[in-house]
Amino acid sequence: MIASVTDFHVVWAWIVIGGNALAGIWTLAAIRNVKMRTRALWWFTVFVQSAIYIQVLTGIYLVVGEHKKMAAFHPFYGFVAIIASGFLFAYRDSMAKWLYWLYGIGGLFVAGLGIRAFIVAAAYHP
Repeated sequence: MIASVTDFHVVWAWIVIGGNALAGIWTLAAIRNVKMRTRALWWFTVFVQSAIYIQVLTGIYLVVGEHKKMAAFHPFYGFVAIIASGFLFAYRDSMAKWLYWLYGIGGLFVAGLGIRAFIVAAAYHP
């Protein structure tokens, strides 16, 4: 059960991590299996990429609104994830020939950033 914004931030982190990993794997699999190239793939990708922004906004609220302390590099990974998702969106037209590679590797990269942010936060004990 989610009882606080902190709990939401932790649960939503797993949605961002797992969702982007799944979207990345699905997109890479769609390179070889044309049947996997569905509209649902792109709607799911939009959802999990948008989830990054919700995650970062809740993190900002926790620091500014609730005065929570955080690990030094924890927010860095969140902002890099936003930048990465922006690059994916910005390059989608110019890399149309490689779109599935772009979003496949990009989804896995964002999931990795989320994992790293989670590890850094878990190791931090104020």
